[in-house]
Amino acid sequence: MIRGYIGGCLFFLAAICPEDKQTQSDRFLPPSGVHFQRNDSSAQAVSHSELTFEAHIEQPVLQPSEAAPRIGTYMLKNPAGKPCIKVTMGAEYIVLEKKRSWYFNLEPSRVISSGYCGKDAAVLCLTLLGNVARLQFTFRKEKDLFFVTNLTAHVSPLPVCQGCANKTYSGSVAHDKLFAAADGQSFKCKSENVLFTSSELRIKLVPLQMQAFSVPKGQYGKEVECWADFNKWVIAISMGAIVVTFILIVVLTFLFIRDHRRHSYDRL
Repeated sequence: MIRGYIGGCLFFLAAICPEDKQTQSDRFLPPSGVHFQRNDSSAQAVSHSELTFEAHIEQPVLQPSEAAPRIGTYMLKNPAGKPCIKVTMGAEYIVLEKKRSWYFNLEPSRVISSGYCGKDAAVLCLTLLGNVARLQFTFRKEKDLFFVTNLTAHVSPLPVCQGCANKTYSGSVAHDKLFAAADGQSFKCKSENVLFTSSELRIKLVPLQMQAFSVPKGQYGKEVECWADFNKWVIAISMGAIVVTFILIVVLTFLFIRDHRRHSYDRL
């Protein structure tokens, strides 16, 4: 069923997110009927003239060392103007090249959000001008549950060495129910989510909070904690219980020895 859904959405994906085969001039203009938004507090739609005038392609520069990505909030509205997808996260591309890891953080202020919202299918696409980097989430809704079924990504950075050829690193992750939460609730994870999209590209999302299809007044609903965060909480409680138990054993042992010595002195 999921395969059928993904196949049925190919038409929408082709219209929503620019493809690598487009020319640079084509990449500046959004497809007809697709709503683009800047990633800022006002989240106003960007006109064709604004995109063409302000288009200044900056190829991603891979860094040899890792740094915490900036956190951005990305929201998509349906044709009626109501929020249908909201995602807050920091996103990092991890590229494997020349037998080492290189890093690129997605800068929220440079991201253009686009997508499509349907009754039980939705797509959020985060793109940098010129399509030099893209991160796309495909959402699905079944009964009272929403989740991500597919994540695709690519980045076209400057070469990591002199004389190296330009290269695009891309990949995808297909999953039955990734980042799942009940309708009206939000999935939240403070722990790192590292997704292996290909042998050369990984995507790290940290932290991550998302909600799809039903986002009343653009606010997150009740949070659903991820397993990684839950396990950390359980481990912390278990370690605390072990420490308390150890302290009690030490104290009781000390009291027992002290009382035993006192009784020995009384006999003498």
